[in-house]
Amino acid sequence: MPRFLRPRKGNILVLSAFMMIMVMGLLAFSIDLGYLYVSRDQMQRSADAAAIAACWDLVDSGAPAGYANTATTATKARVTAATYASMNKVLNNAPTLSENDVTVGYLANPSDPSAAMVTSGAFTPNAVNVRVQRSSAQNGSVPLFFGRVFGLSDLNMQTDATAAILTSVKGFTTPSTGNNLDILPFALDEETWGNLLAGGGTDQWSYDTETAQVLGGSDGIRECNLYPQGTGSPGNRGTVDIGGQDNSTRDIARQIVSGVNSADLAHHGGSIQLNSAGVLYLNGDTGISAGVMDELVSIVGKPRIVPVFRSVTNPGNNATYSIVKFCGIRIVDVNLRGSISSKRVIIQPANIVTRGGIYSEIPSSSTFIYSPVWLVR
Repeated sequence: MPRFLRPRKGNILVLSAFMMIMVMGLLAFSIDLGYLYVSRDQMQRSADAAAIAACWDLVDSGAPAGYANTATTATKARVTAATYASMNKVLNNAPTLSENDVTVGYLANPSDPSAAMVTSGAFTPNAVNVRVQRSSAQNGSVPLFFGRVFGLSDLNMQTDATAAILTSVKGFTTPSTGNNLDILPFALDEETWGNLLAGGGTDQWSYDTETAQVLGGSDGIRECNLYPQGTGSPGNRGTVDIGGQDNSTRDIARQIVSGVNSADLAHHGGSIQLNSAGVLYLNGDTGISAGVMDELVSIVGKPRIVPVFRSVTNPGNNATYSIVKFCGIRIVDVNLRGSISSKRVIIQPANIVTRGGIYSEIPSSSTFIYSPVWLVR
């Protein structure tokens, strides 16, 4: 080998040192990068948990009593967000949230991830956005171990999460879980429902949220009689067929206890929902017998959904109900024995969380019905 091509010992040492520096640099970069990934994952987990927990607070417990307070609900959601963010530590530190880190607002269509959140207060909130940040001004920036060699000692990072619930539904389809829908096969007239929300009816029963029991006495939530009642249709008292026509007492009893199943919905094309004019037509049944009293008693205190109708045409089994909304209720008292004047199924408004709701652009399509919380983005 010619002399000028032979490697010199000094050159080899310089090359080796250079390679060592490159390897150490890449190692340092990978360590810092891994640390940043861990930081971001923990920040995202904190933001997700805070947004989900806060959004559950938007299921307003005061609304059935007529004391819905958007400002109070939003404040409670912010406190909950801060609590859950701190419970999910980032780099062994509990992150804090500033007032600007939590936004409570309204998403017209929570199923649309690109939808803008409205915070003007014109609509009842149904979404919460939480930002968790690590910066010099909030929680401290994320430190780097080896980045300092290159003049970079820390980085600012932030993550966001938005959780939402449906608060307006126009109908129902079989949930993805395959579960039944807690819809009662009885319809309430729109006038009685409106009067109830306006402060009419009575207040003789109370629901204890801790024991899940119905007790005698006032709780500030008004009550009305779901059944029997006059409907304007001779021979028809408010029972509707969800499923095949002429549902038997056995069908009604099953739906009271177990809810409406996919086979019932199949008779309606797979779902029951208001049409483009805001109406759902359901066939009427002649009535209800004492044969389902035990089934009704078994669900006292449990939240259920009832359709609300505006009008009824034709008599008896030929009756057709014009359903215009769905509402959340609970049964507090039942008696189906004796004279017609002594029979009663007393209900009061109640929040119900259910899957299978179909989004409605018209907020008045439902009341006190919510979907479970989910992460929108």
